[in-house]
Amino acid sequence: MPIASSLVLIDAPSNLGLRPPRPGVEPGVRRMPDALRATGLLRRLRAHDGGRVEAPAYSPEPDRATGFRNGEAIADYSQSLADRLSPWLRRKRFVMVLGGDCSVLLGSGLALKQHGRYGLAFVDAHDDFSFARDRRRYQGHFAAAGLDLGLSTGHGPAALSNLRGQSPYFRGEDVVHLGLVTTHDDRRDYDVESFERSGIHSIDAATIHRDGARQVADRARTRLDAMATEGYWIHVDADVLAERVMPAVDSPNPEGLDFEQLRALLAPLLASPKAIGMELTIFDPDLDPDGTLARRLSDAVVGAFEDSGRLRE
Repeated sequence: MPIASSLVLIDAPSNLGLRPPRPGVEPGVRRMPDALRATGLLRRLRAHDGGRVEAPAYSPEPDRATGFRNGEAIADYSQSLADRLSPWLRRKRFVMVLGGDCSVLLGSGLALKQHGRYGLAFVDAHDDFSFARDRRRYQGHFAAAGLDLGLSTGHGPAALSNLRGQSPYFRGEDVVHLGLVTTHDDRRDYDVESFERSGIHSIDAATIHRDGARQVADRARTRLDAMATEGYWIHVDADVLAERVMPAVDSPNPEGLDFEQLRALLAPLLASPKAIGMELTIFDPDLDPDGTLARRLSDAVVGAFEDSGRLRE
């Protein structure tokens, strides 16, 4: 299987899946695509400009019908994003989606499921699967960006998990989770046991620190390559990075990776001929006023593509 020869960059500036950072303020991740493009990402990746899929207006109000804040808007947006991705996937182009929050995975996953069975490398400090133990307390206020993996693997309301009758977008056994950090508070407040029995293969951040990012990525790639899938997608949440190097996220992670580890983790995943696309999420430019963190994130991503061999002539 030849490696896709050309990249397509598509903006998905959705903040619909996040809670307001404070009353009256929208999450700043909607500006993430612009911030990363300002670093020269399109040119450095030698990518075709696939345009922008504008998101509906953000609302901080609860959505009782779906159980998720902005749930109906997310459902509509996910289908619009899927429709934008589908022609490029049919043409076997490597698609890079610039979020936006993690709920853009619903659109990516829907597009992929409509084309066949695909795997997922999920690079994130959180499981994005486990509901709060007290569901009634959050009804209408659930944040899809914190439950995107659960929804994408068929868990949660059909309004989001079964768009166009395509649930699950990814089978649990076709997912490899990389970079998880589970705290005492997580175990107390969230049903993390549901993730642990989901069939999703997880390699946590502690293992990456211990064994090395490259070695862990090689193991993950071997597993993903061996799956009975047509390829796999790569999801990257910027909160997999440690707070000391990436504080510009909604949920900073003290035990995460550095930029060099992220580059080393992504390169083997990108090098596989089965890797057919990738999305970047959660970086908040409002928390990066001078653009330093955007440049460092862009450098790590471009470096991973260079190391993978995808940018060779």
